[in-house]
Order: sequence, then structure tokens, then C-alpha cells
Amino acid sequence: MPFRYKLQKMLDFRIREKEQQEIVVNKARQKLMLAEQKVEQNKQEIVQVTTAQKTADYSLYEYYDKYLHHLWEKAEQLEQERKDAEDELKAEIQKLVECEQKVKVLEKHKEKQKEIYIEEEKKAELKMFSELGVQRHFIRTKEIAEEEELLEQMPPESEEEENS
Repeated sequence: MPFRYKLQKMLDFRIREKEQQEIVVNKARQKLMLAEQKVEQNKQEIVQVTTAQKTADYSLYEYYDKYLHHLWEKAEQLEQERKDAEDELKAEIQKLVECEQKVKVLEKHKEKQKEIYIEEEKKAELKMFSELGVQRHFIRTKEIAEEEELLEQMPPESEEEENS
């Protein structure tokens, strides 16, 4: 009879849960990368506006200043979004680690159960062979005893030949 793990459904469930958590972690990574790209784009825009302000007419300085102020506020907001995405990624990675640990625990338990099963199968097989050996021994001793009885019951042939 092949090995059947009693908690296989639980193990399968935890594996699926781990795979789903991996998908969530990948989405969180993508979200973090997108937030970092937005921060970088905003920084580049600030650099471009600052460079353009240097070559612009003096009458436009006020507009450039307002726009730069807006970009700096946007940079703070984007940096906060990036930090939030980073925190979310860390939390999701922690959940993934927990899921992986749960799976490893059950896989280790499954391996131990399989080893125990194999040992029990070996013991049962040895017991069966041992019983077969004992039965064969008794059959042989019985056959030998019967043969000896038959030989004792038969008159010896050599004595008859001498008398004739």
C-alpha cells in the first residue's frame, strides 16, 4: 500500500496560500517600483524647471517659483507614497516568510511520517519473512520426522538379502 499523508489537503492549502502571497508580494514590489519611478520623474522635472528658470525672463520667476513649490510638495507626497509602498512590501514579505515556514513545517512532518511508514513497512515485511521462515522450518522438520518414521517402519532391505 503506497504512502498516504493524512494532512495532504492542509499541505496543499498552505502551498496555495504561499503561492497567492508570492503574487501579492510581486504586486507590492511593482507598486514600490512605480512609486520610485514617480519620485525620480518628479526629481528630474524639478531639475528641468530649475534649469529653465535660470534662462527664463525675470517676469516669469514668480510662476517658476510657484511651480517649483508645487513640485516640492508633490515630491514630499510621492516620497510618502514610496515609504508606504516600502512598508507594505515589508509586511507582505513577512507574511510570505510565515507562509513558507508553515509549508516547511508540514513538509518536514510529511517526510518524518513517510520515514515512519517506510520503517513500519520494513518491519512488517521482515515479520512476514520471519513467519514464513518459521513455517518452512516447521514444515521441513515435520517432513523429516515423517521420512524417519517411514524409514523405521520399512524393514531393512540389507537384512533380507543376507538371509536368502
